[in-house]
Formats: sequence, C-alpha cells, structure tokens
Amino acid sequence: MSTFDESAKLWFSGRMIDWKDATIHIMSHVIHYGSAVFEGLRCYDTPKGSAVFRLKEHVQRLFNSAKIYRMEIPFTQEDIFNACIEVIKINGWPDAYLRPIVFRGYDSLGVAPGNCPIEAVVGAWRWGQYLGPEAFAVGVDVRVSSWTRMAPNTFPALAKCGANYMNSQLIKSEAMSDGYVEGIALDANGYVSEGSGENIFVLWEGKLLTPPLGASVLPGITRNSVMTIAGELGYEVVETLIPREMLYIADEVFFTGSAAEISPIKSVDHITIGNGKRGPVTEKLQERFFAYVNGELPDNHNWLTYL
Repeated sequence: MSTFDESAKLWFSGRMIDWKDATIHIMSHVIHYGSAVFEGLRCYDTPKGSAVFRLKEHVQRLFNSAKIYRMEIPFTQEDIFNACIEVIKINGWPDAYLRPIVFRGYDSLGVAPGNCPIEAVVGAWRWGQYLGPEAFAVGVDVRVSSWTRMAPNTFPALAKCGANYMNSQLIKSEAMSDGYVEGIALDANGYVSEGSGENIFVLWEGKLLTPPLGASVLPGITRNSVMTIAGELGYEVVETLIPREMLYIADEVFFTGSAAEISPIKSVDHITIGNGKRGPVTEKLQERFFAYVNGELPDNHNWLTYL
C-alpha cells in the first residue's frame, strides 16, 4: 500500500493538478536514462506557522544540478520557489517533505536528449524520521559498503541527479539486506565519502571532521547548516580526508541530510562507536538544529521561509 496521500495535489510544469493525474509517457527520456535532477527539503510546523527550511538554497542547488547536466529549466528560480510554497498551502499540511524534480520528457530515445522537453514538478508528502523511529535518540547500525562512490570525472557528485542514485540504491540495498539501517561508501581512493543519501561527520579529538567535496560528496545543505551550528557552539569543523578505520575509533559519528536531519551512528561494521549510543556533541547539535528549524530560536541565518 502506498505511503503517499493520493488525494494530494502537486505542481506540474506550471499547473496545480491532482496526484493521480501526474503521469508521463513510458518512453520518456528520464525513465530510460535517469535524466533528472531533484531536491529534497522539509517544511516544519513552528509556533509561528509552517516554515520551509533553506528553501532558497535548495532551489539554487536544483538549478546548479541542471546546469551541470545542460538542462535548461523553462521556469525561473522564483517560479520553483513559489511552487514549493503553494504545494504546501494547497494541501493544508503543517509539515511536509518536498520533492522538486526536473527531468527530460517524451520526444526521442537517443542517449543524447535531442528535443526532449524539460519538465518540472514539485510534490510533497508527510514523512517522519527517515532512518527509523529510534534514529535520533539511540542511533543506527551501519556498514561500510562494498560499493564505491563514483570516481571524479565519471558522474558529477556536486549534482543531485537521479542517475547518481543508482549507486545509492546499491549501497542502501546491500546494507539493509545484511541487517543494517544504512551504508557508508568510500570514495575512489578508499577514503570515507558519504551514506547513500546522507553526509557524514566524525568527532575525533575534540574536532568535527567531514569529508571534503572532492571526496565525491554532495554539497549538503544540512551539512552546511551543521557546520554553522557547530561553529556557534565552539566546535572546530575540519573538511579533510577520513580513513575508513577512523570510523571505528571515533568518539562520535553521525549522518546529516534533509531526510535524515541529524542521525547518530551507534556502530559501524558491528564495531561500537563510543558508548554505543548518541554522543553528547551530536545531542547538542541536534538540540540547536531543531531549535532553529522549529522556530524556537531567532532566525539569525534567514533559514526559514514562512508560508
């Protein structure tokens, strides 16, 4: 049974339509070649009303991804920005997960897209904790994947592209089939890269370490937010190459992402991290992060767009 609200409405290339009417032809370019770029972001229910977290930055990254893949979006950033707001409003949800996506549609099926039209959609649904109900407070068990993240100059890791996520599916599916919640992939040089859909942070000797963009990681917006929050709390954040074995001996390890938010990791490859539960630094970062997204702290960074 679908977890979507199929009575919902979504925005499809300039029109608000019923969920069930959001269809494309089976011979559309995107189905055969994964030629889509997309975003994932959350709207939070705050005391001041519903607010989308870092909407402007997500829309900018969507357009950056499209530019890398030579996709001319037939709408402005303002159009997509407003569409995200309108989708939340028309469905009447106080909180939601938003999925803007831009893809190559129906015209021809050569690898080169030719005259395939560029379509844009914004959908939304209610979505709880991505890594499970205990992820925030307890942490998750993960494994280092046998699948490597794409090497430089193969797929552009800075683009959030649908085709890239075939690699993510392999990482996630392998981990789940082996009894883990998530996988951590290494880059082409054997250093820690990221999860199937999350960036990663390691607490080591009092410093927060995170892989650099050159380690085939997506420039995560939650990642960037956590780096800002860590600085506010007095922690030094260092973007650096992280050897696999550092995961095992770190004081704390956690994922970040729009879906995962801030999710602690309690074990890697059956090796317990720290005390085997959420660490104090991760907890402090969570508290400050959720205070921002829930509107409990002044929005000093202009991260919230209220509906």
